[in-house]
Amino acid sequence: MDEHIQTSLAEALRQRGVDVLTTQEAGNIALDDYEQLNFAHKKRMVLLSYNKRDFARIHYEYMKTNEHHSGIVLSDQLPVGQILKRLMRLYFSLSKEEMENRLEYLGA
Repeated sequence: MDEHIQTSLAEALRQRGVDVLTTQEAGNIALDDYEQLNFAHKKRMVLLSYNKRDFARIHYEYMKTNEHHSGIVLSDQLPVGQILKRLMRLYFSLSKEEMENRLEYLGA
């Protein structure tokens, strides 16, 4: 989860059995977007961000150059409950393997 995601969302996901690591917990506040995505990939974790423009661009760059990531989920800044509901729907819909190199937008 990037540094702009609420810690309350991370806690709510953990309570539901989701393995979560925030940027703050990892000590990665100073990393740029590419480094954040590469860190998540090394951990085999999907990255969640509100930064739709930059991470969508990075995803397409990776696809053009055959670079890999473990998945990117992008969301608008919504109330935590709405994001949680949408994330859990996605969590139960796609496996870790299916999320690899995938870009998902949390919809309604």
